[in-house]
Amino acid sequence: MYNKIVIIGNVGQDPQSKTLENGTKTTSFTLATSETWKDKQGNKQEETQWHTVKLWRGLAEVAEQYVKKGTKLMIEGKVTYRTYEKDGETKYFTEIVGKEMKMLGGKPSNDEPF
Repeated sequence: MYNKIVIIGNVGQDPQSKTLENGTKTTSFTLATSETWKDKQGNKQEETQWHTVKLWRGLAEVAEQYVKKGTKLMIEGKVTYRTYEKDGETKYFTEIVGKEMKMLGGKPSNDEPF
């Protein structure tokens, strides 16, 4: 079995970094992907999906230094699912754990939502 995802999108907010007690660095941010199409009337439609990305160690340090809101990235990694309890309620969380990251250029153009 194989769990691999490649996603290209724009960063939704500046990365949030933290250092764990054991000294390991982690960085998280959201990545927006958009799909556009024309409906039956010929009007342009667009749908944006938001993905949570988590990076670890050296890759987290690179993202902390160079990635900002609006940066276009390609992330390659795996999809993970977690649950946790809060106030007696089970919360479900999906994120992409990045293994590779490529910066794809400057700020998004006017045609892109973020």
